[in-house]
Amino acid sequence: MQGLGLTSATMLVMGSMIGSGIFIVSAEIGREVDSPALLIGAWSVAGFMTIVAALSYGELAAMMPRAGGQYVYLREALGPLWGFLYGWTLFLVIQTGTIAAVGVAFGKFLGVFVPSISSTHWLLHLGRVPPIHLGPMVLGNMDVGIHTQNLVAILLVIFLSVVNIFGLKTGAAIQNIFTAAKVAALLGLAVFGFALGRNGHAVAANFGANFWHNAGLSAQHAVQVGVGGPIVMVGTLTILAVAQVGSLFSADAWNNVTFTAGEVKNPSRNLPLSLALGTGVVIALYIACNFIYLTALPLDGTPSGATILERGIKYAAEERVGTAVMTQMFGAVGGLLMAAAIMISGFGCANGLILSGARVYYAMAKDGLFFRQVAKLHPTYKTPAISLMVQMVWACLLCVSGSYGQLLDYIIFAVLLFYILTIVGLFVLRRTRPDASRPYRALGYPVLPIIYIGMALCIDAVLLRYKPQFTWPGLIVVLLGIPVYYAWSRSAGAKRASA
Repeated sequence: MQGLGLTSATMLVMGSMIGSGIFIVSAEIGREVDSPALLIGAWSVAGFMTIVAALSYGELAAMMPRAGGQYVYLREALGPLWGFLYGWTLFLVIQTGTIAAVGVAFGKFLGVFVPSISSTHWLLHLGRVPPIHLGPMVLGNMDVGIHTQNLVAILLVIFLSVVNIFGLKTGAAIQNIFTAAKVAALLGLAVFGFALGRNGHAVAANFGANFWHNAGLSAQHAVQVGVGGPIVMVGTLTILAVAQVGSLFSADAWNNVTFTAGEVKNPSRNLPLSLALGTGVVIALYIACNFIYLTALPLDGTPSGATILERGIKYAAEERVGTAVMTQMFGAVGGLLMAAAIMISGFGCANGLILSGARVYYAMAKDGLFFRQVAKLHPTYKTPAISLMVQMVWACLLCVSGSYGQLLDYIIFAVLLFYILTIVGLFVLRRTRPDASRPYRALGYPVLPIIYIGMALCIDAVLLRYKPQFTWPGLIVVLLGIPVYYAWSRSAGAKRASA
């Protein structure tokens, strides 16, 4: 059943992208790059890469408008193993981990209004996993159990999963309403920031000659290799690659609309158009918001600062840069408004991720590479109800485990790897299926896709070297999928032979 029009598909792209990251990660990026120009540069690099990838995916989406999206593209271009590895990683960490993290962020900001909702208010404390040191990585080191904050996350995941069973139009309606609200919140931050948020001290510190501070190609930047590892000095291009951990993740999940391709009206037109429109608008808003941050707060600051201005962007309380900016502009009421906006953002983001992810496991199950029951549709609403429930259970377990944050950080290498492989698949399909119907052809092919692959490979190489705690575990998760694929394939083959 095709229930998603262009507006709903575009809202799904935007709603899946905009979570809490834009309001938080600029603090860490600021500490890494130590330059107003490079802060904007980090977001601009992420924006360029996101839009180029979306334009490339548009061709694949228009060519193969089937449920499963990226899983299908990898399967058709590079073979079933690569499709499975993507689906395996998506289910185990990327999609469910993001759902869990967004849910907990929702609980964190609900705690601004209801103080009893907190990560320290335990209802069932099962114990603490000790730190596990593996070279430069530290795994574990977390409490496990249910507290009021992750209980809110679990209830949110359950509620949205159940709502999405009752038809695609219901889930799409929620997506449209909440995406419109959070885009309005971001737009409001940009408009009010330009009109009312200018702070003379911040403008003097961040603009003019100071804007280019530490931004030359010959500048050196300090990077810590791994958790507790040595500090090394790297060049400007390298630090921009390191900073992509935050900006690329904040701009991620735009590809989720391709998972629902089988339910998009006129997909050969609406899928590439929604990808281009959605990513373009969100990236423009992200860069605008970072300019607002720079006009409202100095980039530099001190962790012990007594005021918001003294802490600056780098050391905003709990890294909540968006909240700090709104509080600086409008006082305590501004902080509450921003907390509400982030809750709205998280609600819509979680809904988009839940709606989309279930379609991938459904497509895998139809190929015999996931539990067979997951391939069944609800008899009345024609939605992948069992897939939604399986995804819900695993996402709730990640909420309880407390490991979702680590998993998300660890998987960035794999996320980028699969984007590279999918765009390589674009070249493969141009060669192996030259006569296939292509209602839309990737803008800038082959130059822009080649530039993307080169940039993404460079970022992955830099992250393997300087952020091993983020990259090697993600690579291990992917590689573990190889024996699982062959075991599942043999099992599926044996069942077909005996049938």
